[in-house]
Amino acid sequence: MTEEDNQSFHNENNRVRTLRDYMNPTRTSAQSCIVFPSDASHFNFKSGIIQLLPSFHSLDLENPYLHLREFEEVCNAYNDLNCSMNTIKLKLFSFSLKDKAKT
Repeated sequence: MTEEDNQSFHNENNRVRTLRDYMNPTRTSAQSCIVFPSDASHFNFKSGIIQLLPSFHSLDLENPYLHLREFEEVCNAYNDLNCSMNTIKLKLFSFSLKDKAKT
């Protein structure tokens, strides 16, 4: 690295950040692969539903199929006339993932 490159690198790291820089932070993780349908904006969270969801940590001892079965049981007990059951499952699934499974 030449002295000029080194100087340029330090100038970029030491520059004053603008409000725009803070409003548009760089992504540090991948975007979600879940694409919500059009009725997803009408989904209404009921208090306590997230606490009822099973947790999946992606540990060797955990069975993902059992997690999905328990997750579906909770979702099937939840009724929302504003959106479909698929939307309910899509909206709630990420809340059931923890730690390694979430990333």
